[in-house]
Amino acid sequence: MTAKVPDRTTSGGQGREPAAGRRRFGEPGRSRRRQGPSPLAGECLRPLTRLQVEDRTPELGDLYARISGGEPWAEARARSAFLRRLAADVRRPGFALLVAECAASRGGTVLTGCAHGFPVRGDGPWWRGLYDSLPLSLRKVAEAGRLFAISEILVGRRVRTQDQDRDWNLARRLQQRLLTDHAATLGVTLVNRGDSELLEALWSWGWRYVPAAHEPLLAPSCRVLVVR
Repeated sequence: MTAKVPDRTTSGGQGREPAAGRRRFGEPGRSRRRQGPSPLAGECLRPLTRLQVEDRTPELGDLYARISGGEPWAEARARSAFLRRLAADVRRPGFALLVAECAASRGGTVLTGCAHGFPVRGDGPWWRGLYDSLPLSLRKVAEAGRLFAISEILVGRRVRTQDQDRDWNLARRLQQRLLTDHAATLGVTLVNRGDSELLEALWSWGWRYVPAAHEPLLAPSCRVLVVR
């Protein structure tokens, strides 16, 4: 399972690890702070039930395509891949999805982002056996029912490049709301090492790397990140 932040240039292969990958766990990142009120203050976050997710699947797919950008053929392929991941996650126990909406100029609302995930338990299958590769501290959090996997964060480019360290940053609001709604102590996600832009974005939103307990058991192209 991977977290996705679309509308980026994908780097093929593993290649050189991004700058964020060379930071140590807990080391402060760089801030791009701007003064003034939140430009996203009008966005409302709300959860969707499984039935609502099913009803709004085309709309969620359109959101992904709109944010991901690129050529029409690439958008269609990315949209289909997103909907397959969503369909798989919806079936997981405890699945939750949040949407961000703002008022449209002609009335009604328009989707501006979403995030979804599911609780991680110590007694169930999870991410191709990754549970066995988690540090003991994270396994204990999972066994206590306080670990939540955030498998997708879907936001626009501005959210990734402006005011990432502000509490009202949309990505931060989405991930924090998921954790709060499910009484989770930590959020966890799995990211491809070669996706430097996504890694940098997650770092700027408060995510930190953690070492795997048994690196050979973890897919070598992936890294585990957590957020409080």
